[in-house]
Amino acid sequence: MRGPHNIWRLIRTGATLERTGAMQVVLDAFEAPPALRFVARALGLPFKWLGYSGDPNMPPATRALTALGPAYIKFGQILSTRPDVVGDELAIQLRVLQDKLPPFSVEEAKAEVQRELGQPVDQIFSDFSEPVAAASIAQVHKATLASNNEAVAVKVLRPKIEKAFRKDIDAFYLAARMVEIFSPGSRRLRPMEVIEHFDGVVRGELDLRLESSAASEFAANTKNDDGFDLPLIKWEYSARRVMTLEWADGAPMGDNAALDAAGHNRVALSERVLQLFLSHALRDGYFHADMHQGNLKVAPNGDIIAYDFGIMGHIDEYTRRVYAEILFGFIRKDYKRVAEVHFEAGYVPADKDVDEFARALRAVGEPIFGMDANHISMGRLLNYLFEVTERFGMETRTELILLQRTMVVVEGVARSLNPQINIWQVASPIVTDYISKSIGPKAVLTDLAKTAQVFARFGPRLPGMVEAALVKQSAEAATPAPRGLLERVFLAVILGISIGVGGGAFLVLVTLMFD
Repeated sequence: MRGPHNIWRLIRTGATLERTGAMQVVLDAFEAPPALRFVARALGLPFKWLGYSGDPNMPPATRALTALGPAYIKFGQILSTRPDVVGDELAIQLRVLQDKLPPFSVEEAKAEVQRELGQPVDQIFSDFSEPVAAASIAQVHKATLASNNEAVAVKVLRPKIEKAFRKDIDAFYLAARMVEIFSPGSRRLRPMEVIEHFDGVVRGELDLRLESSAASEFAANTKNDDGFDLPLIKWEYSARRVMTLEWADGAPMGDNAALDAAGHNRVALSERVLQLFLSHALRDGYFHADMHQGNLKVAPNGDIIAYDFGIMGHIDEYTRRVYAEILFGFIRKDYKRVAEVHFEAGYVPADKDVDEFARALRAVGEPIFGMDANHISMGRLLNYLFEVTERFGMETRTELILLQRTMVVVEGVARSLNPQINIWQVASPIVTDYISKSIGPKAVLTDLAKTAQVFARFGPRLPGMVEAALVKQSAEAATPAPRGLLERVFLAVILGISIGVGGGAFLVLVTLMFD
């Protein structure tokens, strides 16, 4: 339930960062300026005693995030793939959040399996191991099917995880609401929509039937991709809180020593993981949106194996073309075309100057392309691009949030395998191939054929649909009523209390997530 009671969660966040020693680690990792360091420490330190202590055997940042709950753990998982952002030491510390969290007991897991599948565990599985991996939302057991002795992985949701996640996300909503109302400059970021998007994505992870369906669709799309493999879902042994799939043997993608010992070519792997992601996003419009090292293995034959399909991304065909043209424009250093694409898609207000925007984009691209290969970063580009689009009034595109975040994550994975990877050089063949097939005479004919089919299906309904659209547009054009004074006063009191008791530290983290 959303509301001011979530202030307590904000207080606990800042206090926990201080109590576990994570506040200083986080500030150092993000190279926070002196003023921000002073404010964060001043707001959090007096309330240190209110924070969770966490597991003292864990490093500070990992200790704080695991103590705070699943939504914070998800944030840490993202950071663990970006050593170029948080540094190698912190990235290694956070990597345990991917699949090495404290497990719940095997007895609880078996009880959950029996409740969900309606049969005693011993009748389904001849063997059911202790947890082999434990993440923020679920854990995995290795088991053997009694029917045919096949090795399988059984994924089971954590007990009461739905309630724990709800508590975290409610506090995020409160913080986003306050940022949106009292920081006019941040409204273009659509913080409430960002949190709603994040909320919806993770809610999908809490129903393993949806994950099973996503895995099945993803497997159908990628069945012909060389060097890529997915474990098959065992539908008869899967339900809302339990998912069973083939067991996949392989070296963890995040263990370079194991990859080297197995004789795998890490340079080739780094290029393949990036190109696979781009192929899935551009070709299919359906991609694995949680491709950190904890969800990837390398099979003995060198194939990349992906699993954990709780977060999948989908983008429509038009958005794919826009995204590809932007990448293609940067690859070719055609900044005028990149600017035109932003205007054509409505990403930048039409009253801005396209030539001025193109010059601003050149200022973003040229310094990056002048760097050494190991410094050419998609993450750096997105950061600079964010600064430019803010100046030109571009609003956050919520449909691109997951795509952009995953691009940054995959870049982090590729760079961990090969620090010298040239992101643009590797991406160029995939983007160029997609552009050649989706933009040109053949694509125009395909689009016209699809348009004709739509008109044929909806022809009799078109007059009514046009009338309804015009009426709706007229209604939306009406000026909304101003906010009530009482609401503003009430929220002002909430903001004052939050800042006064340590909520500021949480708002710093939320801002980092938005960036």
